Amino acid sequence: MKIAFIGGGNMAAALIGGLIKRGVAPSDLYAVDPNEDARQRNQQQFGIRTGVAADGALADYDAVVLAVKPQILKSVAGTVAPHLRASQLIVSIVAGIRIGDMSRWLDGHSRIVRVMPNTPALIGMGVTGLVASGSVDEAGRALASQVLGAVGETVWFDDEAKIDAVTAISGSGPAYVFYFIEALQEAARQLGMDEAQGRALAVATFTGAAQLAANSDEPPSVLRERVTSKGGTTAAALASFDASGIKDAIVRGALAADARAREMGDEFGKQ
Repeated sequence: MKIAFIGGGNMAAALIGGLIKRGVAPSDLYAVDPNEDARQRNQQQFGIRTGVAADGALADYDAVVLAVKPQILKSVAGTVAPHLRASQLIVSIVAGIRIGDMSRWLDGHSRIVRVMPNTPALIGMGVTGLVASGSVDEAGRALASQVLGAVGETVWFDDEAKIDAVTAISGSGPAYVFYFIEALQEAARQLGMDEAQGRALAVATFTGAAQLAANSDEPPSVLRERVTSKGGTTAAALASFDASGIKDAIVRGALAADARAREMGDEFGKQ
């Protein structure tokens, strides 16, 4: 497969690196970015072709991945649209921009997959939610799965509104995890550990617990109960969490992120 990227930043670089590891030839990848540093990095790190602006070369690629900031997508789409073939797949990793608005900005191009990856994609351990327009066939969905599968797991949805929920859960989710790690490190500091000790314990605990959950068929609630002895240390901590309403606060936070994602879609769609 031949893939072109509009935008050569960190997420695009993660996808490019993942695709090359999966066997895609560097000569089959192309990244367009007006930033010289981004172009040089992609040339030197991956050996791919780069360009300053969208041009006729885009027509040679099976898919075009939009990887720019949402604030500039409308103007970028205007430069991309003249060079697209009707059969090409557009894959957008741009947060908040809905398929209908993208299609409008791309002069009616209809073969669009909207996706929401997350930052662990930078180390090949991401998870991406995907939704396709009605014009995308199984081959197009398979191509999108190959592209995003190069940096982690993929989960398909039939309702585009669910992508806002994906943004709230897994897109923003790494920040929630880092927030909790920060809190554990602060607790370690108050208990007399130095920064390196607290970080090692907190990070390894999250890594190990996440892998345990991933490799278990049992729900997290059962795994939690197995760590919790009646009247023990874990029970004391969880009782404190419950008294502070931490679980409910986390749920409210994720719902707030979903609401903001929908607001962003409304705001950008008015352009």
